[in-house]
Formats: sequence, C-alpha cells, structure tokens
Amino acid sequence: MADKNINNVTRESWILNTFPEWGTWLNEEIADKQVKPGTFSMWWLGCTGIWLKTAESTNILVDMWCGTGKQSHGNGKMRIGHQMQRMSGVQAMQPNLRNQPFVIDPFAIKDVDALFVSHIHSDHLDVNTAAAVNANCPNAKFYGPKKVCEIWQSWGVPAEKTVVVKPGDVVTIGKTKVKVLEGFDRTALVTEDDPDVTLKGKMPQDMNNIAVNYLFETTGGNLYHAADSHYSNMFAKHGNENHVDVALGAYGENPRGITDKVTSVDILRMAESLKTKVIIPVHYDIWTNFMADPKEITMLWNFKKDRLQYKFKPYIWQVGGEFTYPDDKDRMEFNFDRGFHDAFSIDNDTPFPSFL
Repeated sequence: MADKNINNVTRESWILNTFPEWGTWLNEEIADKQVKPGTFSMWWLGCTGIWLKTAESTNILVDMWCGTGKQSHGNGKMRIGHQMQRMSGVQAMQPNLRNQPFVIDPFAIKDVDALFVSHIHSDHLDVNTAAAVNANCPNAKFYGPKKVCEIWQSWGVPAEKTVVVKPGDVVTIGKTKVKVLEGFDRTALVTEDDPDVTLKGKMPQDMNNIAVNYLFETTGGNLYHAADSHYSNMFAKHGNENHVDVALGAYGENPRGITDKVTSVDILRMAESLKTKVIIPVHYDIWTNFMADPKEITMLWNFKKDRLQYKFKPYIWQVGGEFTYPDDKDRMEFNFDRGFHDAFSIDNDTPFPSFL
C-alpha cells in the first residue's frame, strides 16, 4: 500500500506502487485457468505478445514485451540506420509513444515452458522478459531465429538455453507441436546498425536469420502467429500446407511514406489465404503513431463476407483479455467482465428514493 505521507512519497515510490498497472492480476488469472480438453486459451499482452496455455497446462510465451517507446523528444532525430529512417528517407523522429498499460508483471511469471520470439525488433525481443524467464523458469528454453539467439546470449542468457530455429523446423513442447514458417517482415530487412552498410544502400540481411512466423498446433486447435509480417502471397502457401484455426496479424495505420503494418483490406486477404476460421488483429494497440480502429476490419468484413472465398470471422480483442478456442470462435468482440454478478444478493443498506 502506498505511503500516505507526502514527505515519504518519491518518484521511485510512485513507480514501485504503480507499475505494472495491473500488478499480478493477470498472472494470477492465467495461473488459475484450467483449460478444458479440446480447447486452448491465450491472453493478449500487448503488441503481438501472447501467453498460450493448453489443456495439458503447457505455458508458452510469444513476443512478450515489457518495454516502452519514446520518453523524450531528445534531439528530434532518428539515428542513421533505423529501419523507419531507411524506409521513409527522413530523419525526423517518429512519435512512437507506448499507448497501452503493462497488463502483466514479468517478474511474477512462473511455470513457463518456452519463450518464442519471432524477430529482432525490440518491441518483440525484450530483455526484461528474458531476465524474468531465465530467473523464474529455469527449465524453459528460448526459441528464435539465429540473430535473436545471438542477442539473447549477448544479454547473458546461457547458450544452452537458446535454440536457433528456421523455417521448416518443428519443435515439440509437451503435446504442442510448433512449426517454424517463413516470415514476411520486410521492415526487418532494412534494419541495419552498421552506418557504412546503410549508406551504401545494401540489404545484407537474410530473412530466415532475423524473422520467422510460428504455427502452434495444440490438442485444442492451431494458432498461426504472423508476428510483424507484411502481407505476402506466401500466406496462401502456409494455408495450403497447414491447418489454421486462429491467426494473429500485425494490423495498423501506416504513417505517410511507411509500409509496415497490414491494412484492414490485407487482414481479410491474409485470413482468406490462410483459410483460418478466426482472424485477430494485434499490434495496432501499442504505438500512438500506428494506431488504427479495428472496427474498420469488421465493417469491411460485413461489406464483403458474402463474396469471400473462405468463410471466417474477425475478432476484436482487448489487451489483457482471454480468448479460448473454439469457445469464442463465433464471437466477434471481447468485453471484460463487468462484475456485480451477485448484485442485491445480500442486504443493501444504501437508502434509495422510492422512485428507483
């Protein structure tokens, strides 16, 4: 409980008493959840981060990120070599302020069996998550493409805990099979920290070393995690070669001169190509300069649904919310529990006017 004496309140005490804003509420909810046979549950942690829990109580983290964006105007410029600077040809700082609260306490996590990271960008590959999983879940392995594993090891994650994955690999976690698929993150291709390489206009990156997509095949259904992939015709290949029940796509309103997030039109194209039953937009929530209204997807789906080649539904999630497949597959929007289920079940001593 916060100290109520103003002489004892400091910036440090305020931070410790306030963040993460949800405390351990979501940690407790996930730990207490008993996933029914024939289903899987997941919680949106912000950006493309999810916690996946199966009927066998296998717990898998994907792209869990506990960092932040801009906190100061600084000199008003992006560094040379920044992917947005290379893509747009400008150097003015992008105003990417974090827009969502922290809904989970990384240092209170437990019972995690594996951490999967899709690619090298810092809003997916997070040092806080790595530290927490390493400390609290000693048997958990860290799975990611080659460059991701190199970064983990540079942070101090033991090499024996990291597992390099590439498209075509299959990893088994409990009874969950994880297929590693091609990633389509062209923004990652222009990420380069070597100014000399950048100024020469080269693209030395190999996508398979820096970014992948994942398909989680659980005993209750299959989840496709597209990470930060742009729209690609290769989604059709993945849909032809795999069974997809639920797919996550990085949706957003791209700033002028930037092609980074999937638009509402291409979210629907992605769903058709993957032949998924449910498409869930993510990532649009986190950056103030990429925010988009997911209802645009619903509106467009309603306009086109009778002409779509494959039938699916969009689902509008909320950060911190749970989605269980197949229980929620026919719903189209998440709403938090509003409480007061037992209203007036006990005596209420509040006087009410007679007209109520």
